[in-house]
Amino acid sequence: QVLSLVIPTRLQRVTQRVLHRLFHTRSCLFVVLHIALQAAVYAEYTWEVFVYCWELEFHLLLLLLPYLLLAGNIGCFILCSRANPGIITKSNHASLMKIYVYDGVLFQKGVVCPTCNMEKPARSKHCSFCSTCVHRFDHHCVWVNNCIGAFNAKYFFIYLFTLTVMAAAIAFITAAFLIQVVLLSNMMHGSYIDDQGQEHAVEILFLIQHLFLTFPRIVFMLGFVILLTLVLGAYCCFNLYLALTNQTSNEWYKSRRCGCSHHLTLQPCDRQVVYKNVYSKGVWMNLKEIFKPPTVLERKKK
Repeated sequence: QVLSLVIPTRLQRVTQRVLHRLFHTRSCLFVVLHIALQAAVYAEYTWEVFVYCWELEFHLLLLLLPYLLLAGNIGCFILCSRANPGIITKSNHASLMKIYVYDGVLFQKGVVCPTCNMEKPARSKHCSFCSTCVHRFDHHCVWVNNCIGAFNAKYFFIYLFTLTVMAAAIAFITAAFLIQVVLLSNMMHGSYIDDQGQEHAVEILFLIQHLFLTFPRIVFMLGFVILLTLVLGAYCCFNLYLALTNQTSNEWYKSRRCGCSHHLTLQPCDRQVVYKNVYSKGVWMNLKEIFKPPTVLERKKK
């Protein structure tokens, strides 16, 4: 009985340590996983899809497009993971305090970070992964093992966009190859005999099963990249929405909890505080701020 109680307790402690290691401290595990998945997809694309499409005389530029996107994606990945996201230090604290005004709802003046022992500038947040406060904090991305803040948000945006287009391009070329195989074999006009000996016209389900048995890895990769395109596309659209409205993921999440409005900041009826985005300056200026973060000198000019 004692052993039965001790073993689950030890397992719980080990599980808690592993989870803490993965989700509460900086770790390269997700970076390695991300690179391994990318390598597996490109290996399959190169050794099978590219070769088959080349034999079917697909346009060379179309076949090279995923590699061109990969080069840009790797460049943005390195910049995003190695760049300073906007770490607040004692030397830059005074200047960063002047960049943004406090909205009085999500960001209150006079709030001190207990870890960094400094007053938090507006739109900043302390990252528990990196143990630092970050200027215009968006989120901590485990896939690049770095925070996303004011100074590397542009790299993350391009990284996410190229990753989405890259997955879509591979999905498109792979699907085009399978469609070409079906058309050249004239399979859609054929028939098959089932287990009972009855003849049936070729249906979509039979066609998919046949392609999966003939090209199992290619069909599996196609399903994976299609799912990846949908997920990344949705997340890319969400980040575009945040950029065009001059919000961060942190601000969007916090504003959902207190309610949001573009007109009201305080409802006198029940004294419920409602968030108003005071940082939006119009679509063009909001998008420009991602690629060129404001400085103290720019604020003084205004």
